[in-house]
Amino acid sequence: MAVPAIQVEGLTHRYGDRAAVDSVSFAVEAGEIFGLLGPNGSGKTTLFRILSTLIAPAVGSVRVFGADLLTDPESARRSFGVVFQRPSVDAKLSVLENLRHHGRLYGLGGNALGTRCAEMLERFGLSDRAADRVETLSGGLQRRVELAKGLLHRPRLLLLDEPSTGLDPAARREFGRHLIDLRDRDGVTIVLTTHYMEEAERCDRVGIMSEGRLVRVDTPLALVESVGGDVVVVHAEDVAALDRRIRDQFQLEPVAVDGTLRIERVRGHELVRDIVEAFPGEVKSITFGKPTLEDAFIHVTGRRLWESAEAAQA
Repeated sequence: MAVPAIQVEGLTHRYGDRAAVDSVSFAVEAGEIFGLLGPNGSGKTTLFRILSTLIAPAVGSVRVFGADLLTDPESARRSFGVVFQRPSVDAKLSVLENLRHHGRLYGLGGNALGTRCAEMLERFGLSDRAADRVETLSGGLQRRVELAKGLLHRPRLLLLDEPSTGLDPAARREFGRHLIDLRDRDGVTIVLTTHYMEEAERCDRVGIMSEGRLVRVDTPLALVESVGGDVVVVHAEDVAALDRRIRDQFQLEPVAVDGTLRIERVRGHELVRDIVEAFPGEVKSITFGKPTLEDAFIHVTGRRLWESAEAAQA
């Protein structure tokens, strides 16, 4: 059997009395894009910091291509590159100077370093900006420099923490295409944290994080299909009262989300008709549609992504 790129077992890490990561276990296969989806406060950033060896877990184990992060961190570090949420390039240096300084940290020098830098500049369309200071580049180009730097030593694994934060939609899509190319062309395994649904949808598998726990891992399609039918959303004057009445009359179990009632039901258009006919004076508006990854997140956690973030910060 092939050794997983990452094997996490029973991982727990606390800040005081709060478990930021609580009994998390999962595996990432070599050559896949794996996304950790969750709001701020869900534990994904702490998990990322453990994977990148910035902090040691209190309980549990992590192996990167078989190397134990606790007992053999150097072997693990040699196999991965890291792109942090906050920029780690020096804005006052040129693109090429950033790459050269980073390469020397990994023991590269001479012709080998020059060749690697040229490869990365060409790969990410930066050759004509090599002499430009990073501070003069757009956000999307700066993210390309981060990628080039993280891949300069040819790692088998790339770890990215909220890589699209601060990018406009077009730059996020372009960045996503670079990640897919890395997987398909170079066989690089990619693990990223994100709170963007469209970024999670491009992953081969997604792990949903909520309150420090990994509550579900599956492909984006399987997560969406787990919703089980259409998603009917009801806006009402008195949500609590209508909730009780729908339960009594239709033997359904609506979920209150963001001041609405959310119901998963096959042939949702028929339920729309039935609810409007049964409670014409209580329904302000009602919609239905096919489930999305956001619906899958609500199905698993009972909250919208942004609502989970507010709860975590409360």
